Amino acid sequence: MSASKTGIPETQAPTPEGAAGAITRPEDAISRIAGGVRELLLAIGEDPSREGLRDTPDRVAKMYLEIFSGLYEDPRDHLKKQFSADQHGGMVLVKDIRFQSTCEHHLLPVLGRAHVAYLPEGGRLTGLSKLARVVEGYARRPQLQERLTDQIVQAMVEVLEPKAVLVVVEAEHMCMSLRGVRSPGATTVTTGSYGLWADDAQARQEVMALMRD
Repeated sequence: MSASKTGIPETQAPTPEGAAGAITRPEDAISRIAGGVRELLLAIGEDPSREGLRDTPDRVAKMYLEIFSGLYEDPRDHLKKQFSADQHGGMVLVKDIRFQSTCEHHLLPVLGRAHVAYLPEGGRLTGLSKLARVVEGYARRPQLQERLTDQIVQAMVEVLEPKAVLVVVEAEHMCMSLRGVRSPGATTVTTGSYGLWADDAQARQEVMALMRD
């Protein structure tokens, strides 16, 4: 992805393509999810009242609210904690940020890692852990890997206003491993770039080489 600062939409409400910001969690979320799980158990021929399944709907409801908790926060907020006193101008790279997400097509897990690099502008830096929190925030939503990659790039461009950003995401999708083609171990790789690293292929390859080391 190559994006300009003026080309990134300011979205606050969820859209079919996925919003960057936060939404409000419904007050009756637990009861509604639990009811849906009971219907699912009945639909497959199970008895939700039997001992082993009696508390399953509520457990699943709480689980879903945990794994989708990124919907109720704006991950960009993590990047607003910034430092500029040292005026560092070199690349900052955090590799192997592990994450768990959920494929929005089948609601099955996506297990992966992200490599995030940026080239500061004006010495503006953010905490290293904040980059990991941005990844986690966007991952904890019903997601597409391509969208996840772009949202991380967009967040960094909007808040840090760096000279360049490069994000590489590698993940295994359980919707490929457990069903359909049933290809365990297959890895999907997506990339997103901005600024110098979007425009200069050689510079981009140099950063990607460091991500692979």
